[in-house]
Amino acid sequence: MAVKAATLFIALCLPVLADFAAGQRAFKNGDYATALKEFLPLARDGDAVAQYNLGLMYANGDGVPRDYNEAVKWFHAAAEQGEAEAQFNLGAAYHKGAGAPRDYKEAVKWFRLAAEQGDAEAQFNLGVMYHDGQGVPQNHQEAVRWFRLAAEQGNASAQFNLGLMHYDGHGVRQDYEEAAKWFRLAAEQGNAEAQFTLARQYAHGEGVPQDYKEAVKWYRLAAEQGDADAQVNLGILYVIGHGVPQDYVQAHTWFNLAAATGDADGAKARDKVAREMTPEQIADAQRRAREWKPTTSR
Repeated sequence: MAVKAATLFIALCLPVLADFAAGQRAFKNGDYATALKEFLPLARDGDAVAQYNLGLMYANGDGVPRDYNEAVKWFHAAAEQGEAEAQFNLGAAYHKGAGAPRDYKEAVKWFRLAAEQGDAEAQFNLGVMYHDGQGVPQNHQEAVRWFRLAAEQGNASAQFNLGLMHYDGHGVRQDYEEAAKWFRLAAEQGNAEAQFTLARQYAHGEGVPQDYKEAVKWYRLAAEQGDADAQVNLGILYVIGHGVPQDYVQAHTWFNLAAATGDADGAKARDKVAREMTPEQIADAQRRAREWKPTTSR
């Protein structure tokens, strides 16, 4: 009897698995009409992953009109069954007030459930909420705990925030070396804020040996992503010739790029260095700024 029951169970489940796989293939190929056709009956029958995927389709407007209320409905159904990514998305919906009333306590509830299953994004968001006191009493030690769990999974934003906690001594003992460790991990993943902060540590010798060449390296990576603070600091190093040969044209270019974002320090520095430049040098710097294109993080 056991063998026959098992055989019957498998026979009944195979079409469901096939339908789900067909829906996944269709979704991946951009055939959202077919994906919807396959996912909808499965979702209505209680399949948590199909419910989650259907929620994504409504959240993103893939093959259906974008409808955050409908997305939340399906995320909630999947989240109640323990689907971690649905729990995370439901938490985000409550946090943003998209498809559900803004409710930080509900956001914390769902982020926590996903975080406890190891979802790094949920761990990071829960850390932010403890840091800011949203939906929970502010608690920097709890923030550090959740940032660390996400950071150890490679989440760059969590690595940066954990670095900040060590840098400022919030929730942990102030430790510039530990801060630099986490900033570096995030910076190597292309996080511009981490690149800027690591560069500043090298420029000032905080937790790392003072090294202007390293400072230039990390300021440049952040500046090339459009970080105005990094652009100003990189320009300053070109003015004084630390870590790079003194070059007013390069300095003016970076100051000009920062000024274009509305950065007042960039505008002041640009105008100051311009007084030391020839009209030809200024024209060259302005051309470089016009032709500059930002890079994107990896």
